[in-house]
This record gives sequence, C-alpha cells and structure tokens, in this order.
Amino acid sequence: MLWDTHMHSQFSGDSHTPQEDMIAAARQKNLKGICFTDHLDIDYPDEPETFLLDLPNYVSSVDAMQEKYKEVLPVRLGIELGLQPHLACIHADILSQYPFDFVIGSSHVMHGVDPYYPAYWENHTEEEGYQEYFESILENIAVFDGFDVYGHIDYVVRYGPNKNASYSYQKYADIIDEILKALIIKGKGIEINTGGFKYGLGHPNPTEDIIKRYHELGGEIITIGADAHQPEHVAFDFEKVPSILKEAGFTHYTVFKNRKPEFIPIP
Repeated sequence: MLWDTHMHSQFSGDSHTPQEDMIAAARQKNLKGICFTDHLDIDYPDEPETFLLDLPNYVSSVDAMQEKYKEVLPVRLGIELGLQPHLACIHADILSQYPFDFVIGSSHVMHGVDPYYPAYWENHTEEEGYQEYFESILENIAVFDGFDVYGHIDYVVRYGPNKNASYSYQKYADIIDEILKALIIKGKGIEINTGGFKYGLGHPNPTEDIIKRYHELGGEIITIGADAHQPEHVAFDFEKVPSILKEAGFTHYTVFKNRKPEFIPIP
C-alpha cells in the first residue's frame, strides 16, 4: 500500500502509454495513490522538441483523471523538470502558472549532453563522467530550488560503460555529501527510484548507502517512485522498498499535495 509518485504517460516524449493504462496498473497493484510526473526538458540537445510538455493539455488530462477516479485512487499532478542552470528563471515562471502537487528536479542533461547517449562516454572516462554529473547537480541546486525532491541522484550510473560495477557511494562520498547537505539546507528531499532495479543495477537510484547517508545528515523527505513509462513497470520491485527505507533509518515516506509534504508511516 505505497504511493508511486514518479511515473510517465503519453505526455512524455519517451512514453506512449495513456494515463488510464497507468492508473489501471496502479489499481491492479493496490497502490495507495499515484502522481504523474511527465517530462519537461527544455533545451534538450539535438532534439529540442523531444521532451517539451504540452502543459495545458497535460494538466487538463490529469484533472480529468482525478475526477474520474476520485472514489478509488488518489491521482496527483506532478512534473519532472530537466534542470539546467540557465533554465532556472524559465522553470520558476512555469511553476507559477500551474497548480502542481509535486515537482521533481532531475539532471538529465549536463553541460549540453545527456549521458544516456554513448557520445558522452567517448569524451569521458567512467570516473570523469560520474564526477561531472554530480558536479552538475550542485550547479543546479545553487541557482534553483523550485523543486520538492531531486530525482534519481545517480541516474548517470544507469548508462555508464560498466554501469555500477566499480561505482559506490564511498568512491564519490565527498561530492555526494555536498549534494545531500545542500538539499537538506534548502528543505528538499530525495527519492528512492526503483528504476535502478529495472535497469539491472541490483540497487535503486540512488543506492541504499546514499539513502542512509541522507538520513544520517538529517534528511527527512523521501518519496517513492518506479519511474515507469509503461504499465508493467508501475511500482516495479516495490516489495523491496519498506526494508530499504527502514534499514536507512526512516519510519515514514513522503507524498506531496499542493507542494506540501505529507508523511506516511512505512508499512
């Protein structure tokens, strides 16, 4: 009976799934509630139209789903912003125009490149690529704090040449701690994103060690999401989530309504 608060639908450039299909999957898996967080990645390299979000129609569609399913499943309105420092003012303006419940800030593009593509790794060693990614997160946090949680903090590891074979929190602890401290100072949370299991990493994004470290440093806000783009990935491997959170020291997880955190006991 958890919430899945990171999911995509046909309004995201990398999904073709109707929202009703995602809702059907959530109901089948007995979720307590969901939040749609479709992509808005302005100034995406090479394909700038790919991750633009039709905001009026997206918001209208979620409104319709909220009304249709209000008796059976809470549906909340979220967005996943692809952060880049030069977009800070644009993002702030967009957020002022729509009644979002929840905003995920994520790093997909750093310094003009998405590490999803092999071209990034042609110019970086694995260690350099991971380090630059973490540095780019700090750059974003320094200029923009309009998000509620930072998404999949070690997203880059999904696409590294050896994925997480030689990656660990300990290897990048100095800069990851900087990220976590900066988020905590600004009252921001992180997510446990089970997409890492889907990508074969054997761990969530971020890893269990990072989740534990966030709590040790005083972080209290943690949301849960599978990063699903298709119905079969809704609540992916959620059975692992309660024990991961409890072992990290959490007694509650977080959902957002009207941009305010609600704390729910971990079952």
